[in-house]
Amino acid sequence: MAAVLSKTHLFTSESVGEGHPDKLCDQISDAILDYALSLDKNAHVACETFATTNFVLVGGEIGFYGADAKENARKIAENAEKIARSVARDIGYTSESFGLNADTFEFVNKIHAQSADINQGVAGTGLDEFKGQQGAGDQGLMFGFACNETPELMPTPIVYAHKLLLKATELRKSGKIKWLRPDSKSQVTVEYDGKKPVRIDAVVVSHQHDDGISHEEIERTIKEEIINPVLSETGLLDANTKYFINPTGKFITGGPDGDAGLTGRKIIVDTYGGMGRHGGGAFSGKDPSKVDRSAAYMARYIAKNIVASGLAERAEVQLAYAIGVPFPVSVNVDTFGTGTADDAKISAAVKEVFDCTPAGIEKTLNLRGIEYRKTASYGHFGREGFPWEKTDKADALKSAVARL
Repeated sequence: MAAVLSKTHLFTSESVGEGHPDKLCDQISDAILDYALSLDKNAHVACETFATTNFVLVGGEIGFYGADAKENARKIAENAEKIARSVARDIGYTSESFGLNADTFEFVNKIHAQSADINQGVAGTGLDEFKGQQGAGDQGLMFGFACNETPELMPTPIVYAHKLLLKATELRKSGKIKWLRPDSKSQVTVEYDGKKPVRIDAVVVSHQHDDGISHEEIERTIKEEIINPVLSETGLLDANTKYFINPTGKFITGGPDGDAGLTGRKIIVDTYGGMGRHGGGAFSGKDPSKVDRSAAYMARYIAKNIVASGLAERAEVQLAYAIGVPFPVSVNVDTFGTGTADDAKISAAVKEVFDCTPAGIEKTLNLRGIEYRKTASYGHFGREGFPWEKTDKADALKSAVARL
């Protein structure tokens, strides 16, 4: 007799804390972006950061245009180092023993002006057929995702992987757990019955710590002060949940000393934890003319409104662009068979309700008026306060679908 296969399966997502070397770099890049936009809201920025043992390098392209262009470029050159040191200090990198000291690390600035060839496509001064229209800053495909399994309309594993490290950061910065250092990682494995999360199968937390702390104390404290308070609210812990806390035995050497950091290396942490596709483009350090960032935010906004409207239990939206072209070359919606209407009809409604031109995205989501550094840790999606997390288009979408 053939065995009956279970419908259950496991799905895992990870997060990294604000002190992870890659996240340090994301935050420095976004802080420099914020400063550039404060000088000129129309600045074009593609800022990258690299960090290793007590060393930080920033590079990339920043374009200023208009009468103050030279002065703004001078201010970036003058202040980039101060910004990088301020970010490192705010995270908690204040000692060489942590892998980086905000006051002593070596700093190199390799930022230069944006290519005029790229700018003419964005500014609408390139091909005659697109004259006067803002074009996409690059080609590419972007995805947005939403599902109804959490209040945030996000997948369960990534939501709680982030929450674990948010709690750890709170306890570290408040001084309640004095031996925690800045670097940290988490991972949550959820058992699903079909598409429904039914239990948490495994939890991993690895947190940098001071020397001289016993592994037993680390295990007990992290489980009692971080894991249990965060995950008990889920109702998904049970007697068979497995815990792996600093499973190498110690995590003293960390930060950029333990592992070099680079902007844009945690794109799955930044989005949906692997549940939902990713177009490949990173976000941090890029101004909203870069559709890698802005269109990914728009795709999330669309997907979240689809689910919030009740048109689907889960939705994935793909947008695609060509450099210099002032409109998307494709828009697609996939509801994975959960839609209350045909996917083609929902896609048509999306095109009617949402302006997915590069200029329209910036205006709709006020992308020249937000603080980007706040996005750079604990996920760009599923957190309140960002305009792409609003569900204010749900009724308009339902109405559009009903008309079509």
